[in-house]
Amino acid sequence: MDLHFSGATATDVEREAVDTMLAAVPPDPDAPRHRRDLLLPALHAVHERMGWISPGALEHICRTLEIPPASAYGVATFYSMFSMKPRPARVVQICTDLACKAAGADRITASAEETLGESGQESGDVQWQRSPCLGVCERAPAALVFEAGEPAREQILAPTSAPAVLRAARQGPDPSPDPTVSETPVADSVPQHGDPGLRLLRRIGTTDPESLEAYRASGGYTALRRALSIGQSATIREVLNSGLMGRGGAAFPTGRKWQATAAQPDAPHYLVCNADESEPGTFKDRLLLEGDPYAVVESMTIAGFACGCRRGYLYLRGEYPRALRRIEHALSEARRRGFLGKDVMGRPGFDFDIEIRRGAGAYICGEETAIFNSIEGFRGEPRSKPPFPVEKGLFGKPTVVNNVETLANIPVILQDGGAAFTRTGTAASTGSKLFCLSGTVRRPGVYEVPFGATLRELLALAGGVPEGRTLRAVLLGGAAGNFVRADELDLPLTMEGAREADATLGSGVVLVLDDSVDLMGIVLRIAAFFRDESCGQCVPCRVGTVRQEEALQRLARGRSSTDVALLREIGRAMRDSSICGLGQTAWNAVESALDRLGLVTELTDLTEFTGTTGTTGTTATTAITEAPAPNGGTA
Repeated sequence: MDLHFSGATATDVEREAVDTMLAAVPPDPDAPRHRRDLLLPALHAVHERMGWISPGALEHICRTLEIPPASAYGVATFYSMFSMKPRPARVVQICTDLACKAAGADRITASAEETLGESGQESGDVQWQRSPCLGVCERAPAALVFEAGEPAREQILAPTSAPAVLRAARQGPDPSPDPTVSETPVADSVPQHGDPGLRLLRRIGTTDPESLEAYRASGGYTALRRALSIGQSATIREVLNSGLMGRGGAAFPTGRKWQATAAQPDAPHYLVCNADESEPGTFKDRLLLEGDPYAVVESMTIAGFACGCRRGYLYLRGEYPRALRRIEHALSEARRRGFLGKDVMGRPGFDFDIEIRRGAGAYICGEETAIFNSIEGFRGEPRSKPPFPVEKGLFGKPTVVNNVETLANIPVILQDGGAAFTRTGTAASTGSKLFCLSGTVRRPGVYEVPFGATLRELLALAGGVPEGRTLRAVLLGGAAGNFVRADELDLPLTMEGAREADATLGSGVVLVLDDSVDLMGIVLRIAAFFRDESCGQCVPCRVGTVRQEEALQRLARGRSSTDVALLREIGRAMRDSSICGLGQTAWNAVESALDRLGLVTELTDLTEFTGTTGTTGTTATTAITEAPAPNGGTA
């Protein structure tokens, strides 16, 4: 498709899907004249109605929003959820990422392949696909069933099995009137629910997440009322005094970010809540959105007030159907009761509203500047810094970006005071932290512990590994994190403790791996994940992630004695030269598997993952010395 319109014609149904969505968009005086920022919602509208985006539908979107077709095509093909070719209305995505792989997802995909054909191949009125993490790791293995139509229906199957997936492939999602029905209550994913010591998770399992009155009865909106009474500067001062740091992995002081945004003379200011929780093994933000959605809305409203924003955007993972329904309901109720909109809570001049933007299956859109491009209707590629978001962010205006967990701390700080917040945790890492435990652990789920607790104490809360098994390793921080050995469990779970141990807490992933898990299979999956999720914008990441996986595959087959050195060279290049955190961290887990776990010295035959044959029990170091490297060992 070139820069010219193709002449393709949309069907009446496609036109209706787009036009209905656009008609529902509220007016925004700060929006640009040409609403390119509505491209992603328009693509979602067609995808949900038709199951794919035809040339005619894309043409109609482009003419309506005045976007060059070639540019819109580049955006549509950027996201894995969208198909530009005809496909069945029903699609089953089977997660093959870390926690699901450890829980036996390969058996499910093998059954699907035998019954329905290859991944991505049409089989009657259904298609199945291998999928990256679906964010329900505590109930692994998982699958997502989607069926286009009016309305579109989605259902998470977790934990699931081969028979359950094949049944869903034949029958579609549960035909309940609630299209996002889930058999599993949110509280089941919080083993601590009901514990009086919880702060961030205290309402989950005890308060109806869909009732605004229940939220207010449990203390909801007292924090916003206090913020409005003490003013913007004092609200920011409380956050500064709390020592709150971002919970998304970068750990930047939240109060400083707010202060810098509020001080910018350019207007308008924007707030973005990053709910694109795509790090494999992470699901804490999903639970907050599903189990305490009004707290997220209140937190965003406080942040908007403090930073001088009139509009906030909640950028939500496209694979979170129940979270979408819950947050949409919370926003509607908050507007109806005066907690959003004009003169919020009766405060003259404080107008603030929140708009949801759904992602569409791109891990890179968790990077803050990639979110800006995605919301604005461009490919979700990171921007170079500086300028930084607080100076020139969304739509080129000052923007504050916080993730869901970071914002969930704000009502606690405003209710108790910043000084009281510092009494939990350590001097450098204040407050509590949510950790996502999954893998081979007895009680997986989200746990809230004060900073300073040890990894050993956290695993004990979750019951440890199953009886008769031995802990092999823990992946801390997700695919972008580091492996930790079984003899390193006294690691203090703090920002400073992780740094001293040459590890990272990242987004709070704690993937537990016992001796039944094939470690090399996990490392190969991490490498494949980064290969697939690289946006391709910069050479170090685009080429490095591919070469990293190729070198690991050769090591697994015992075919090249030079690949460990090559991996280190690739890793350094990605870490030093990539534009954003994806490329800069793509080598972390591989490096720690080599250095911390001695991966190369204990590699055995990996037929299950590579499709090659070898001698079971032969170590990779032996195989390397005996097998010549292909093409002289070059990648």
